[in-house]
This record gives sequence, structure tokens and C-alpha cells, in this order.
Amino acid sequence: MEPVSSGNEKESSKDVIVINRRSFFGTLLGIGTAGMGALLAVPVLRYVLYPLYAKSQQSGWSVVAPVEELANLSQPVMKTIEFRQLDGWREVVSSQSVYVSRNADGQLKVLSAICPHLGCSVSWQKAQNEFVCPCHGGRFAPSGRHVFGPPPRAMDALPHKVENGKLMVHFEYFRSNVPNQEILS
Repeated sequence: MEPVSSGNEKESSKDVIVINRRSFFGTLLGIGTAGMGALLAVPVLRYVLYPLYAKSQQSGWSVVAPVEELANLSQPVMKTIEFRQLDGWREVVSSQSVYVSRNADGQLKVLSAICPHLGCSVSWQKAQNEFVCPCHGGRFAPSGRHVFGPPPRAMDALPHKVENGKLMVHFEYFRSNVPNQEILS
């Protein structure tokens, strides 16, 4: 026996979706659950991924020395400074060495003791009247100008100011082994 055709074959071939109350509430519950899950996942993901997106931050200025202590400089003097860095979730107190000298005009100048070649610590050699990097023999003039060796640039000058009779410095790290100063943090 053949099925009887009603004449509207197009209507009978369409799929009819029946929505009843139970399926409607089930769909509504699923959408609500997914929405709440997404809302709760956003803070958790921000917390977990924060160290990847956060840049290291430094607290401003560090005291180097009282200005009267640096009044009669005839050669660079090494000073150790402490500064705070916020790196992800932790706060780190770091110490770094800087050299304080006077330029040709008699103004104070602060140089980073980190060699711009590969990051070794540069030392002042009084007998030779120059800075020397012990790692690869880089040499710098008392002003920090590159004299000899593999370093691609002069010693890095740091921003400084005099405030309340004290020399203050804003310590920065620079990218090593590049011809121009590129601040890392």
C-alpha cells in the first residue's frame, strides 16, 4: 500500500520542531549556566594571566647620597642604591651600583655600573683613569664614553635630580649589546 499524498508535498517534507515547556526551560537553564560560567571565568583568567601582561614597575627615585658629600669629586665614585620593583605579584627590593661623576661643565652625572655589552659590572680603575669591564675588556672614559672593546655604546646615563639636598636617581635597566639605549624597565 502506498501512502496517501495530501497534495502539499512541500509542507510534509519540512521538519517540524516542536517546542514544549520542558525543552524551553532546559535551553534557558543551559544558557544561564554558560553565562554564569563565563562571568566567573573572567576574574579567574585575569588573575592567572596577570604576570604575563603586567610590566615590571619600579618605585620612582632612590637616594644616592647627600650633595655635600659629592661636592669635591675629582673622579667617579661608586654608590650602591636600593629600589623596589613590582614584578607580577611580588615586590622585590634590589640593590644596584651606580657611578657618580662630574661632566665637563661641573654638573653631576650618574652612570649605570652595568656594561652595555653583556651586562657585567664595570669597575673604575684609578691607575688607568678609566672604567674597565672585566668580562671582555671594554674600556670607557671617566665621562662614560666608549673608548675600546666590544661594547656597542657608551655607559648608560641615568636620570637624576637633586631634591632636599640629596642626589636622587631613577634606576633603569637597558637592553644589552645594541647600539642605542633601549629601556627594559
